[in-house]
Amino acid sequence: MKIAILKEQAAGERRVAGTPETVKKFIALGASVAVEAGAGATASIADDAYAAAGASVGDRTATLAGADILLGVQGPDPASLGGAAAGAWIVAGLNPFGERARVDAYAAAGYEALAMEFMPRITRAQSMDILSSQSNLSGYKAVLDAAAEYDRAFPMMMTAAGTVSAAKCFVMGVGVAGLQAIATARRLGAQVSATDVRAATKEQIESLGAKAIFVEKVAGIEGEGTGGYATEMSDEYKAAQAELVSSHIAKQDIVITTALIPGRPAPRLISDAQIASMKPGSVIVDLAVEQGGNVEGAVAGEVVVRHGVKIVGHRNVPSRLAADTSALFSRNLYNFLSAFWDKDKNAPVLDEEIGNAIRLTQGGKVVNERLLAS
Repeated sequence: MKIAILKEQAAGERRVAGTPETVKKFIALGASVAVEAGAGATASIADDAYAAAGASVGDRTATLAGADILLGVQGPDPASLGGAAAGAWIVAGLNPFGERARVDAYAAAGYEALAMEFMPRITRAQSMDILSSQSNLSGYKAVLDAAAEYDRAFPMMMTAAGTVSAAKCFVMGVGVAGLQAIATARRLGAQVSATDVRAATKEQIESLGAKAIFVEKVAGIEGEGTGGYATEMSDEYKAAQAELVSSHIAKQDIVITTALIPGRPAPRLISDAQIASMKPGSVIVDLAVEQGGNVEGAVAGEVVVRHGVKIVGHRNVPSRLAADTSALFSRNLYNFLSAFWDKDKNAPVLDEEIGNAIRLTQGGKVVNERLLAS
């Protein structure tokens, strides 16, 4: 069983899908590991470290030659995978809805593509969940990005020259990223409030010392979709939420939006009129900007100014903390493959619950129900 760790080809991608730690663990399972030269350079991992862990390091051709499992952070270009074993697994974040043509190309080439972002939200798969591991650090980085753009201090400071007021930070969307954003903003000394469409998050918000901002009068709408994800709201709820948010957002210095709905464009949370109500110098960080954005006027890859408010739309935020996010991503991949490792076959053998959830292609066809239904 040969496992190949490929160098990422996507523009701006600094992460890597394997570390010396996971290389050693894969070898201990009985696999051989090949790493493409330079794969870890942008995540502060030298080729020598992979070699010391027992991997062979070479060019892409040598790395792919006869490889049974190809590990990536983002889905590799199908045309760049020549030499891999017939039916090789591609295990990565594959963006199945956004890159459907690439998925079709994997099928046509005979690869078995496994989309790690389709990992079901069940207890035994928590350690395999790339969305959670990467979102956790994205929420942290979003607050640091806001602090870097904000021209004032976050904590209240009492000095001989007078008092500096604490920044008011509002987090919209309380999933993994939102919870970490709340915790980080609190550590920096901000006054933090948060909101979400899922009623179950109210207790989580308050447990972190933040104030929960919730629509109270619209009954029977919990906003909980399958697997713990948010789902679409009714028009009545959206109107009530917009009214509540409008009155609250005008008083905020920092707003961080994290709301995503799998397979759909990001929900619009902040309108241009709401941005105009904020104080000049305020900062909004839109973590959903690459999926269409939660904020009207946000631009992917740019920091723009509207009505005196900075709107931060960095792409691929996990990649901005490449060393730590690579370590976590790599462990997710190892935890996944090792959980299904069959010692007799010296290969992973997937069960139906997880295998059917994440498998996109098999036997030359697209087989995933979520993709076929979209």
